Amino acid sequence: MKRKTGRRRSKRHRVAAFLSLAVLATVLWTLWGNTALTRSDVSVSSQRLPHEFDGFVIAQISDLHDAVLGEENGDVVKTVLAAKPDLIVLTGDMVDARRGDIARSVSLIAKLVQIAPTYYVNGNHEAALTWNEYHSFTKAMKEAGARVLEDECVYLSRGNASIRLIGLNDLGFIKGSVSEKIGTLETSLGNLMQWDDCFTLVLAHRPELIESYAACGADVVFCGHAHGGQVRLPLLGGVYSPGQGFFPKYDAGLFISGATQMVVSRGIGNSNFPLRFNNRPEVVIVTLKTR
Repeated sequence: MKRKTGRRRSKRHRVAAFLSLAVLATVLWTLWGNTALTRSDVSVSSQRLPHEFDGFVIAQISDLHDAVLGEENGDVVKTVLAAKPDLIVLTGDMVDARRGDIARSVSLIAKLVQIAPTYYVNGNHEAALTWNEYHSFTKAMKEAGARVLEDECVYLSRGNASIRLIGLNDLGFIKGSVSEKIGTLETSLGNLMQWDDCFTLVLAHRPELIESYAACGADVVFCGHAHGGQVRLPLLGGVYSPGQGFFPKYDAGLFISGATQMVVSRGIGNSNFPLRFNNRPEVVIVTLKTR
């Protein structure tokens, strides 16, 4: 009996030790995954894209939330630099409203503009800043060399061809009910789209509004906001996203609605929920191609 009891105790000890190691490994892997920046490459093809823009490379950074990966965000800069982008787009929540520390994001942006033309649109966290904080942030970005788009468009030229780039204000900057806000956004985008039939890139923070972007005829939309679902499960994808709830449809990657293609970044930083799980921060590198 004593031998059997000793064996049972020994087995329980081995099981306990294994479980402890498994928990420790999971914790270490999770902590590593929150700072181990990755590069995600996406190819977007369209017959409407002028052939002069075939191979045009766009680096997307979203939802920084004041995070720092590598010394002074050196990991982010190195990843973007290695992609040799023709354009860099920042799709909102570069700052975190809870901290309001604009210095980190402005410091990163000052480095990015040295690599390629850099364009920014706001997100819900910028909308939660005070007017003075937001004004100081956008002023600092402009002084660093970035272009801030607030319901505005610019044209990008390559050879004899041009494409259009539109940046939309986040819903947090629009007054009214949710339906009224979406209606205002659609009106703003429609007005900017009606000038001509130019191939159009749209920068907008929220992916759940894909039907609105598609209804206005956007060719390619760049979004963030979803944080990849924060926690990602095998086969199921993201678990929760603001604006979409549990198991969001538009959590990360490339999505299509009619003739509109939408790229959703998992982002870099964290917000209200401080940790990611199975969801490394990313820089998205998009290559435009003609079919």
